[in-house]
Amino acid sequence: MELKQEIIDAILAAVSEREGRRVLSCPQAFQIAERFGVAVRRIGDYCNAEGIKMVHCQLGCF
Repeated sequence: MELKQEIIDAILAAVSEREGRRVLSCPQAFQIAERFGVAVRRIGDYCNAEGIKMVHCQLGCF
């Protein structure tokens, strides 16, 4: 199932540019997931597909 456009818009609004790469912090991903009632995994999958690097991972995974 694809993400709704409003979730994608929220992700893209939170993405920042760092050293020529698009990044999204893990806490921001958790906030977006909670706000829209979706699994954090779906946010991560979207970011991976779009080349957005997750940073400041709360679990130490990234």
